Amino acid sequence: MVQLTGTLSRTIAFVIFFLAFVVVVTFVGLPLVALFAYGTLSGFLNSLSSPVLVQALQLSLVTTLTTLLLVITFGTPVAYFNARHSYHGKRMIETLIDLPIVLPPAVAGIALLLAFGRRGLLGQYFGILGINIAFTTTAVILAQTFVSSPFYIRQATTSFEDVDPDYERAAHTLGASGAGTFFRVTVPIALNGLVSGALMTWARALGEFGATIIFAGNFQGVTQTMPLAIYSELSINLDIAAYLGVILVLISFAVIASVKVLTLKEKGAVKEKESILDRVPPPSD
Repeated sequence: MVQLTGTLSRTIAFVIFFLAFVVVVTFVGLPLVALFAYGTLSGFLNSLSSPVLVQALQLSLVTTLTTLLLVITFGTPVAYFNARHSYHGKRMIETLIDLPIVLPPAVAGIALLLAFGRRGLLGQYFGILGINIAFTTTAVILAQTFVSSPFYIRQATTSFEDVDPDYERAAHTLGASGAGTFFRVTVPIALNGLVSGALMTWARALGEFGATIIFAGNFQGVTQTMPLAIYSELSINLDIAAYLGVILVLISFAVIASVKVLTLKEKGAVKEKESILDRVPPPSD
């Protein structure tokens, strides 16, 4: 009787888990299947010569790569400092840096407009110098940087925290400078995590829509990135909108797959290190 009850419980649990998996996979997968099932391969290939698609793709690549360079340049020192030091207000700073992750895109857009727009907090002074930021390609880059930078800084901070400070102290003992230690010891050890963060940052910048359309507008060839082109073409040429969506899905899938591979490599390196340490004999008395 007890065995029968246990078997029945396991069967019910299996059915519940199976149904949950079916619902989740179907819910996520069905819209993607519908997107890829739309149109034809020849139609997709022909769309690659569309001026709207070409300009949106070029602009997206230029702006997102610029954004990534800015985020890495300024975010890496911040991440390393936060990983190695404790200071008054650190939690508040970390919360402020993470805020764009949960901030509604429309709020991010209006905040950027009020800060850098023609009559904004800083924008009004830029206007005196003849510099206009809002509704330009520069505004696209600022919007992408604002919403995507937390993804790199968070991951980079975690990666630097995982680097044993003893390695850095050993490098200093051997005569390496601070910069030499950072680039030749710290960065190589944390590299997988840094690359993962950079990929996620680039993917987030590539998919940015809300803050961009409010702060930069939607001007073809100037501020119309791929997500904005999808929005514009949705009521004009559904084919172009769908094919742009396919390109973004393929890029997103490649990014996620790359991050998972890097994560597995990092876990494998940690396990290998632990295995080596386990084989080291204890010092003799």
